Amino acid sequence: MAAESASPLQYQSGFGNEFSSEALPGALPQTQNNPKTCPYGLYAEQLSGTHFTAPRVLNRRSWLYRIRPSVTHEPFHPVNFPNETLTADFSGGTVTPNQLRWRPFPVPAEPVDWVRGLFTLCGTGKAATKEGFAIHVYACNQSMDTSALANADGDFLVVPQQGALRIKTEFGLLDVAPGEIAVLPRGVRFAVVLRCAAARGYVLETFQGHFTLPDLGPIGANGLANPRDFLHPVAWYEEVEGVSYNVLHKLEGHLFTAAQTFSPFNVVAWHGNYAPYKYDLARFCPVNSVAFDHPDPSIFTVLTVPGLVPGSPPTADFVIFPPRWLVAEHTFRPPYYHRNTASEFMGLIRGQYEAKLDGGFLPGGASLHLCMTPHGPDTATFERAAGDGASASSDGPKHLGHDTLAFMFETTAIPRITPAALGCPAVDRDYYKCWVGLKSHFDPTAVPGKAKLAHGGAAAPGAGPCANGNGGGAEAGKGSSAAAVAAEPAGVNV
Repeated sequence: MAAESASPLQYQSGFGNEFSSEALPGALPQTQNNPKTCPYGLYAEQLSGTHFTAPRVLNRRSWLYRIRPSVTHEPFHPVNFPNETLTADFSGGTVTPNQLRWRPFPVPAEPVDWVRGLFTLCGTGKAATKEGFAIHVYACNQSMDTSALANADGDFLVVPQQGALRIKTEFGLLDVAPGEIAVLPRGVRFAVVLRCAAARGYVLETFQGHFTLPDLGPIGANGLANPRDFLHPVAWYEEVEGVSYNVLHKLEGHLFTAAQTFSPFNVVAWHGNYAPYKYDLARFCPVNSVAFDHPDPSIFTVLTVPGLVPGSPPTADFVIFPPRWLVAEHTFRPPYYHRNTASEFMGLIRGQYEAKLDGGFLPGGASLHLCMTPHGPDTATFERAAGDGASASSDGPKHLGHDTLAFMFETTAIPRITPAALGCPAVDRDYYKCWVGLKSHFDPTAVPGKAKLAHGGAAAPGAGPCANGNGGGAEAGKGSSAAAVAAEPAGVNV
């Protein structure tokens, strides 16, 4: 039996790579995938994450070499505990144009493991047709010591907020702490072991496709999440026999369990491109405005699930708002007021989100704004950010602070909210009040400053209405027409 190490784990780095790993030397067959007899008397088993004829660039599969095959178990039966708060079909969910917010979800008082602690908030589509996604939170205080879960419905993207996790998988071990994420592909068996007394976090489950890195376009070859920073496990196995082990199976949102007498984590070697992985969000290289205006949040996309049709909107994006410098001049720096065709689910891992100073958006809580629902900074944020606009120091560089980290699950689909999510005690019924204090600042008698450029900045030295590109001289009378227009008094109809 390979011991579960207490020292830092070893990983393989890269995104979308063909990996190979063996816990015993020579355990991987050479030159073929399923020889008549595998080394060490192991069983060969393929795990496919895409249909067999998918284009090579999209095809996902791995070969596992294990002590016993995963087919060796008793028949599955429905679990003997209720799971009404877990769903993978949102045809009966609720839609609302109201802004929604939840206070931090409490950690249960009774013993609850990670699977029992899953709570579905919203989603779209259904797992039965492999379309759409689900958003869950989890809160638990017990490790999965003699159980494992295989999710046949889709991929899990796990975002811990409180409490570090050790995730046992068929491919090896992952240590995932708040500030990191883990992706557990469809069908991979895993167990969550708590490294602290309790754990809480968020989960994005996609029923179709797989997570990938977004294209960078004009950004170029580097930036955002770099492929080398994604870490995959190395082979690790348990040779445990004669125990009572429960393998849970999630199918169309329903949980089933089957008993077996050995650990499912008995894979001695594996190779392929379909495997779980983790990523440290501190390694994200953000891109931001260095002149003026507030860019769209898409520049902070870590992972995306592309649409099924090339060129169609993605199924979902995972976006973060990391610590970073704000340097845009003459700009309202917090997120502006907006209405989106996309829907936005936000969570807070630590600190304070830059657009919410009212104290209602807390670590472990969440907010949801559906398609075209207006939202943006609360009253306190607006007054602080806009009120010091006349101050020379307001345009100076400012750092958001290393103690803040928020994220967003964004989708062009319209999520439906579960009845349990609408009726739970964590719902913030007074969320709308954070905007009630916004007042009119309109003054029709105010005339914008004469010495302002078109974008609102102060005129540069020597850039008066008679200056030319060389700062004056014989051609000064032929100054820029834009500068001349900017110097004219502005009326209310301009």
